[in-house]
Amino acid sequence: MPIFQDADGMAIKFFIQRDIPQEIQAEVCETIAALGGRVETKVPRAGFILVQPGTAEEERLRLCWSTPDRPERYIVPYTYVEACKVSGMLLKQIFRHEGQPIRMHIDSSIANINVRAALSARIMHSGGDPTASAQSARVILADPNTEIFQHLVKTYQGEPDKYVESYLWVKKCIEKGQVIYTPVVYKNPGGRRPGEERTQFTEEDEQHLCNWIAAKIPYKETGGRTGNRLYQQLCEMTHDPEYAWVTRHTWQSWRERYKKNATRLDAKIAEIVEQKKPALGEKGQYGYVRKPEEKPKRVRKKRNSTVVNGNCNAVASGVADTGSPAQGPPGMHSMETYSLPMPVPMGAIAGVMGPVGGPGDGFHPVVYEPPGPVFQHMSVPAPTAMDAETARRNAREEEMEDDEVEWQIREGTGPPPPWAKRKVDGEEDQRNKRQRISSLGEQTNGLHVVDQAVRDIAKEFRFLVEEVQEYYDKCGDPERTRNRFKRMREVLNALKDDDGSAVA
Repeated sequence: MPIFQDADGMAIKFFIQRDIPQEIQAEVCETIAALGGRVETKVPRAGFILVQPGTAEEERLRLCWSTPDRPERYIVPYTYVEACKVSGMLLKQIFRHEGQPIRMHIDSSIANINVRAALSARIMHSGGDPTASAQSARVILADPNTEIFQHLVKTYQGEPDKYVESYLWVKKCIEKGQVIYTPVVYKNPGGRRPGEERTQFTEEDEQHLCNWIAAKIPYKETGGRTGNRLYQQLCEMTHDPEYAWVTRHTWQSWRERYKKNATRLDAKIAEIVEQKKPALGEKGQYGYVRKPEEKPKRVRKKRNSTVVNGNCNAVASGVADTGSPAQGPPGMHSMETYSLPMPVPMGAIAGVMGPVGGPGDGFHPVVYEPPGPVFQHMSVPAPTAMDAETARRNAREEEMEDDEVEWQIREGTGPPPPWAKRKVDGEEDQRNKRQRISSLGEQTNGLHVVDQAVRDIAKEFRFLVEEVQEYYDKCGDPERTRNRFKRMREVLNALKDDDGSAVA
């Protein structure tokens, strides 16, 4: 059924304010006709008068045609037609009270201009008047997330015909099709109701109270028996079945009971303490907490190792010994605190290519231990079990003899101790030695030996030093670098000119 038709299938009648621009009138008439309505040249008894808000003609039409004897005649903005088309329904005129539009005030706490404009249009399309002041309005709309909203509620909660609502209230009313003000609820002002008797203290209650105080504050001279926290903790024990009696009174009542009968109850507490004889400061007593753990003192280790930077141009000192745990900034835990897989030298892992670098490169790249096999069907060699005898034969350390004294010294002209003897060159494992070009501190003509080698290669084969340096940084081998640029020069010399003649 078309939007602008009533339940009997009759077209709803509209009258348009005459001084509205003709192009707007034509568009509105076309929309009304398309939605099943009819535009009249006279003001209908039941229907809609479309006006342009804020004009003198709109005010005149309201004075003339807004009468109590015609409750089914509504005055709405001409945008009402388009709003009904967008919503797909005839918007009900719900914001009316005793035949007149409900006067509403949009508070300044709703600061967004677009929200205020949309809210005002929605109110007018549903029969309300959003132009009223705060004093004359029946409904004040405000932002509930501001302090102003709470202030307005306290200010007008005593007035029976004035309501403070959230700006979302308008949308809720339109969706429900009726005006529903936020209801008031009863808030208990406190105190006992008329005729309600107070729970009296019994001897059992006092005995429970004395047992509690004797356990928490056995000695009165320590203080705290009249404090609030002691009795608040008592009432927090309601979850314990042994303290079910606590719910008979509030913590304020327990406190007042002791405070007003302190002399008599102190005597009972003293008898309980005499029987149990708790030590002062015993665990569980009120006011005593666990002593904080002492923080271990940090021991700063000396740093005296020397490393070479990546460009091989400078010598930097201050890197900690690799044997000590990694040191971080204050407040960070040591690496020894966590059970993480520690890195191992790359050369120690079978099947992993060794590091790319020159013979004099002292850098040892590290990787983490590889995880277990991913595919279960692949055959993985099982680790061979090593007995104690085999492990002892393959030990890298030497065992001290029983009669050997630690840190022996040479006496007189006697032989030097074993630890002071220089090892024969043949005893050292030659496989673990790394070939070196020269020592790290060796220099030639003020340049490092590597820089000098790069310059010699560039000069010999007539290339830029930067080109040779770039390739050397990639491979790290001076001999390999020299062979490459030698071949490059031979290739360049073998090239022919554009006329086909070879270059001498």
